[in-house]
Amino acid sequence: MAHLRALGRTGLTVSPIGLGTVKIGRNQGVRYPRPFDLPDDDAVRTLLRAAMDLGVNVIDTAPAYGTSEERLGRLLPGRRDQWVVVTKCGEEYALGQSSFDFSPGAVTRSVERSLSRLRMDYLDVVLIHSDGRDEQILRESGAVEALEDLRQRGLIRAVGISTKTVSGGLLAAERCDVVMITLNPFAPADAAVARAALQSGAGILVKKALASGHLGDARLGGDPVATCLSYVLRSEGVHCAIVGTLNPQHLAAAVAAADGALRDEAGSG
Repeated sequence: MAHLRALGRTGLTVSPIGLGTVKIGRNQGVRYPRPFDLPDDDAVRTLLRAAMDLGVNVIDTAPAYGTSEERLGRLLPGRRDQWVVVTKCGEEYALGQSSFDFSPGAVTRSVERSLSRLRMDYLDVVLIHSDGRDEQILRESGAVEALEDLRQRGLIRAVGISTKTVSGGLLAAERCDVVMITLNPFAPADAAVARAALQSGAGILVKKALASGHLGDARLGGDPVATCLSYVLRSEGVHCAIVGTLNPQHLAAAVAAADGALRDEAGSG
């Protein structure tokens, strides 16, 4: 994967495909089409090593992903500067339930805990894990300001939010360094957010690029993974699509599809 991209104005350089790690830490209350067992440490090491060998440098995690942060802290290979680590704040998951707290104190405590769990001195990107009230969170909670203070202290390199609404994404594109949006051929609305971010200089990460694995019934023809990733990565303003998988072969296929899409784009440019 040679097509590294500048993540907006953050100063970070990201691979077009990032690895989502919810599946290494949580298998309850998730929206994947089939149940799965949590992998053992050897399987996680194999997956992370495959990501590194494939040129994937973005790792996406969150406190709400169960034991994901702790496992990454123990098992992530290579040097710290080889990875762009994205985590989140605002959502906790325990005993089968999510809870949300976007207050400055809660955000600060969450980031400090993530640093400890991940065994890192700084985090590349911290996103507010929205519960759907994107605009209210951005305007009233104090969460963005708390993250900006942590950035000033050198604990975070870039501040953002994982959004659930177009209106929230458009506001975030004005206020944040990075916005995570939902985008795939079946959910195209957030393309407007990516275009706005291109104008403001914000970075764009994409979640649910493969519709959370629900492509079995999709009428896309040919290779639905390649079709989805081509759509996402060739969308104006998009920098990286997060793919959540436990299968190194599936990750390799996603990387190959991304390379093909970007090669075709370069050839037609």
